[in-house]
Amino acid sequence: MESVRKTFFGLNQYLLSSIASVLTLGQIGLAFFFHAQGFEAVKWVGWICVWSSAIFGVLPIFTFRKRGGVAKGESYTKTTLLVDTGIYAVVRHPQGGTAWLMINFGIILITLHWTSVILGLLSMSLVYADTYKADQYLIEKFGEAYRRYIKRVPRVNFITGIIRRLRLRGTRALD
Repeated sequence: MESVRKTFFGLNQYLLSSIASVLTLGQIGLAFFFHAQGFEAVKWVGWICVWSSAIFGVLPIFTFRKRGGVAKGESYTKTTLLVDTGIYAVVRHPQGGTAWLMINFGIILITLHWTSVILGLLSMSLVYADTYKADQYLIEKFGEAYRRYIKRVPRVNFITGIIRRLRLRGTRALD
């Protein structure tokens, strides 16, 4: 098991996300040709997933620029501070996790075609696996503070993240 772990964490930093990108682009391309007949409610849920993913894709840009200690003129990803507020108080991987998963899932629901399901599930698996690699990198970058953050904030499950935030807010109101 340790050799599998070493191999996994030893993979190129961008390998999983690159393969997932190709699969997602294939899935998006196929969506132009395959549309679920009937099942309008399911298609609407798919579109809601796709459009809602923009929240998780865009908010990190502003959050990192505001709170991440990014030097002027640098990419928003060049953070020097651990950000655990805003969208990062809800999920740890909003862009490379939640948003991507929502796009894949949404396209599956929009097309309801077996090729979209296969490409989407493969991409989703790689994206989710990549969040483990990201966590490992961030533990190395931010140390114990990131380990504590992992215990507080879910990896990609925004529903759990919202519930935790609401509970936390409720307990603070009682104090």
